[in-house]
Amino acid sequence: MMTNNTILIVDDEIGIRELLSEILRDEGYRVALAENAEQARIWRNQTRPDLVLLDIWMPDTDGITLLKDWASSGMLTMPVIMMSGHGTIDTAVEATRIGAFGYLEKPIPLKKLLSTVGKAMRGGQNKQHTALSLASLGKGTLIVELKKKLEKVVNLKTPLLLMGEPGVGMEICAHFLHRPNTPWVEPDSLAILAEKPLDLLEQARDGLLFLKDIGETNKLAQKGLLLLLSKLDKYNVRLVCATSQPLAELAAQNNYNTKLYESLSGLTIGVPSLRAHREDIPDLANQILSGFAESGEVSPVLQFSTAALNCLRNYDWPGNLTQLTGVVHSLALTCTGDEITADMVQQAMVFPESTSSPSSAPDIPFDLSLREARDLFEKTYFERLIEEENGNMTRVAERAGLERTHLYRKIKLLGIKLRGN
Repeated sequence: MMTNNTILIVDDEIGIRELLSEILRDEGYRVALAENAEQARIWRNQTRPDLVLLDIWMPDTDGITLLKDWASSGMLTMPVIMMSGHGTIDTAVEATRIGAFGYLEKPIPLKKLLSTVGKAMRGGQNKQHTALSLASLGKGTLIVELKKKLEKVVNLKTPLLLMGEPGVGMEICAHFLHRPNTPWVEPDSLAILAEKPLDLLEQARDGLLFLKDIGETNKLAQKGLLLLLSKLDKYNVRLVCATSQPLAELAAQNNYNTKLYESLSGLTIGVPSLRAHREDIPDLANQILSGFAESGEVSPVLQFSTAALNCLRNYDWPGNLTQLTGVVHSLALTCTGDEITADMVQQAMVFPESTSSPSSAPDIPFDLSLREARDLFEKTYFERLIEEENGNMTRVAERAGLERTHLYRKIKLLGIKLRGN
């Protein structure tokens, strides 16, 4: 028998509960039953099932509302399959956007039930337990506005360009636009754009194609992306691209295909940095910590002190959600007690900029023009960062708050020689 195999069935019809329970137990799953949303809440508050089969239409609270509650409180850390005897595609789409794994229409064919449950269980075991959905990103003004913008474009077929700093969660926004029971294609490398762009469309036919870091593509890949854009209708694919690069600036300097930029910039949405909605950071940190606790990595009684949460809130998070997740993970694994304190947070943070002494600033002559003085300062600044990071340009870019393309351009303009060059 499998070890991770507990399924919670939530349905107000006793016949459905018993039938599903019998089928799934015969397949070797452990089964828990709840006849309404309140029972399901109680069960979920006590433990984390490996999968939930959730009926949409129930007398006390409907399944969509329960799903939203779990998502907004950070408790949607397991796959949920929605069930309905008289559902609509709109309901299924809404459920998937909130974070449901899939949708089954009653009466559920046996083969379809077992196939969907099997996929969800495999996906749930491989899924990061700290994964966040759009509903759990926050309640601040900027996140509310982001949700409204995404809701307005959800039914459009126009390609969407998401822009933001690295780590802000652009893939979460793309998942919000994905329709249930359709392909989701996210290639690991964009090299395929230069080689076989139409293969991506074939894989994503009738679904969504998500391309991240499109600002880092070479000229050949950019041509492939242009070709792909012209064939979207033929394959019925929704294209969502993400970039942390200043595409307008790159296009203006002939470092990015101008026609491609014009095609992509017709519909753009900016995703805010974490520091721009820092009021959401304490809740996010608690959700991420809960995810690690539920996955069994850390003690379930572990929590942040109020001062620790305040410390996290006041940090600027240049790496955004990705960095916050990494810091919470490190703190959770290294904490020896039941509480993560502010001191622990400060020790876990690295503030390399603050370690430099004031005397390290260049002695700039005042007979220079402002431009010359600025160039001299920047040259000294970048040379110092490159030295401290042993030539690791990714780290230099992170510390300087620049994209790598922009950084290399700066270094070339300032006449800085890199090792090996």
